Amino acid sequence: TASDLRRRLEVEGYVVTKRTVERDLQALSVIFPLMLDERSRPYGWSWHQDAPAFDLPGLSNSEALTLLLAREHLSDLLPAATLAQLRSHFRMAEIKLASHGGADWMDKVRVIPAAQPLLAPRIEASIQATINDALLLGRQVRVAYRKRDAETDESYPIHPLGLVQRGQVLYLVCTIKNYPQLRLLALHRIQAAATLEQALTVPADFSLDGYIRSGAFGWLPGESIHLEAAFTEEVAAHLEETPLAEDQILSALPDGRVKVSATVRETLQLRWWLQGFGDAVEVLSPTALRQQQAETARRLANRYNRGEA
Repeated sequence: TASDLRRRLEVEGYVVTKRTVERDLQALSVIFPLMLDERSRPYGWSWHQDAPAFDLPGLSNSEALTLLLAREHLSDLLPAATLAQLRSHFRMAEIKLASHGGADWMDKVRVIPAAQPLLAPRIEASIQATINDALLLGRQVRVAYRKRDAETDESYPIHPLGLVQRGQVLYLVCTIKNYPQLRLLALHRIQAAATLEQALTVPADFSLDGYIRSGAFGWLPGESIHLEAAFTEEVAAHLEETPLAEDQILSALPDGRVKVSATVRETLQLRWWLQGFGDAVEVLSPTALRQQQAETARRLANRYNRGEA
């Protein structure tokens, strides 16, 4: 709405009246594909959904190729609502390539995920837009949230503090009502959202990076360790070009395997990564990590042995 745009302009340092915004929108709609939705008050303005994006200066061929490659990479990672916001830019890249004989480029490039691909959960575009606006404007939001396996929604005001994409799931870091405890809400479980006029309250000393480092997303905070592990030669080959750390050292072992030494953080993510190689890796040190991996292998072997019996 014109009021929304006026508030956004004010955040950017441009103080104008709502009437000025309305006059400018009317004038700009003659030049650009702007649409006015008059179905209900307050009326809302939007860029025409099918209108191509434009930028100054225009995209180069290389930039257009990079943008479409990014689309392929992000298609299974980001929620559909997030990708939809970039639709016009992707279309602009397609038009750019088509005009220079590169329309068949997408038949010549593929993106293969390094891990098992998962489909991103569906997020309502209007809900994500409301959350994004609230973060930009520093406003509270009233949400209807449905917990996992719950049959009904809970409604309450929240103070949105940041968005974190972990794998295919987009999380909102926030506080609820007037409680200071930080909470995580999965955006796809928000059933409804409405921006409130009240300004949000940011907890003292809050840092999004600090919150992540605290282990809030299931990864352990992680102390630095000197990892030594023996990999099969085939598995170790990819670490030559994509090392674990700057100080990584690869050395041949008498049995034909390759010892990988590197300083890394001991996190749950590291443990899962090592376990994903199965018997193609053996942790040599530190001792605690080696024992943990060995115990996991014993439990797994026992489970399969019981299944055979």
